[in-house]
Amino acid sequence: MGMFVRASAAIAVAWLALFEGFFGLVNGSDLNYKDALTKSLIFLEAQRSGKLPANNRLPWRGDSALDDGKLVNVDLVGGYYDAGDNVKYGLPMAFTVTTLSWSAIFYESELKATGELENMRDAIKWGTDYFLKAYPRKNKLFVQVGDPVQDHQCWIRPENMETPRTVLMIDDKSPGTEIAAETSAAMASSSIVFRGVDRAYARRLLNKAKLLFEFAKARKGTYDGECPFYCSFSGYNDELLWAATWLYIATRKPKYLKYIQEESMSASVAEFSWDLKYAGAQILLSKFYFEGEKGLETFKNQADSFICSVLPDSPYHQIYLTPGFSPLPFPPQDC
Repeated sequence: MGMFVRASAAIAVAWLALFEGFFGLVNGSDLNYKDALTKSLIFLEAQRSGKLPANNRLPWRGDSALDDGKLVNVDLVGGYYDAGDNVKYGLPMAFTVTTLSWSAIFYESELKATGELENMRDAIKWGTDYFLKAYPRKNKLFVQVGDPVQDHQCWIRPENMETPRTVLMIDDKSPGTEIAAETSAAMASSSIVFRGVDRAYARRLLNKAKLLFEFAKARKGTYDGECPFYCSFSGYNDELLWAATWLYIATRKPKYLKYIQEESMSASVAEFSWDLKYAGAQILLSKFYFEGEKGLETFKNQADSFICSVLPDSPYHQIYLTPGFSPLPFPPQDC
């Protein structure tokens, strides 16, 4: 998959490293991480689909794909294009929103200090508003809009595209555990972001997150409808753990912790990406381990292993920067 196709998912992966770099900046460095943060948010705004708001900061972007969902009589206007194409993919879009929400939760005061908190919330809400439309009723989730094969034959501005706006979905008969669980994680994490801003909206997101998690568990099956563009090579167990972790953080209900401790699967990995979320869940669960929660030592140890694999001075360092071209989801994790 090319660099531009993965760009929107990649930018989300960069957030946590970006903040650590900005607020732990070495004296004398000429790197401007605040500017990088601002431009990252503007990049996301450039990927917006649908009716653009009055405060749109990009004069060269206009309304687009205003009939999305018309083929199936559902309003699917909005959300984000993947990057250099005009397709809306559910799996990487949901991961983007989840990771943005993680940043907004853990770095709220820093975002406020840089003047980007409202822009961050707007970026998250642009995604969650779309997910609410894409999940109109129980056990039915629309997961893709657009025909990538035809779309990739010719680059064109979304405002002028004429390629088919094909709609794909998952349901009881055609499951897609990865996408259902990742969308659950996106809604659960974003519900925390909006809890102090719009409680009714936050409750709505959390309720949808709970339903999607149950759907993901009850109708297990790998979704391959986005192949060869966004195949889930890692399976769905990482998304189930990731979703359960965010639901536990959002609700503190024992049933989600019980699922994590007794039913979930985990693994030591050296990657955190749109397709592999174990490391993210392990790092989040380590916090509860240090607070005295039982049954989480394995996750803490796996988080240690992941950190050792990415720290340059670690004897277990496994990830190296390759000069020149490479897909964007991976270098940001080494920032």
